[in-house]
Amino acid sequence: SKNNMPKKILTGTVVSNKMDKTIVVNVKEIRQHPVYEKRFVRSKKFYAHDENNEANVGDVVEIEESRPRSKNKTWVLTQILEKSTL
Repeated sequence: SKNNMPKKILTGTVVSNKMDKTIVVNVKEIRQHPVYEKRFVRSKKFYAHDENNEANVGDVVEIEESRPRSKNKTWVLTQILEKSTL
């Protein structure tokens, strides 16, 4: 393909695996206020494709951007970094 930009990779926690082949990943990001310099946490949820339904709620996973798989799903699970102990 002509687009040789590296794919974005995010790390987050699985908050839902109720759908078939889809997980919802909550990604937390620590930002700092530009003027007051207070640190604060921003979080965002991403829908990711999980082909073999291998991720469970609470797992720490790595997701990578990919082609759109559905209306809201443009990320794909690359690896499970940490299994949930629940």
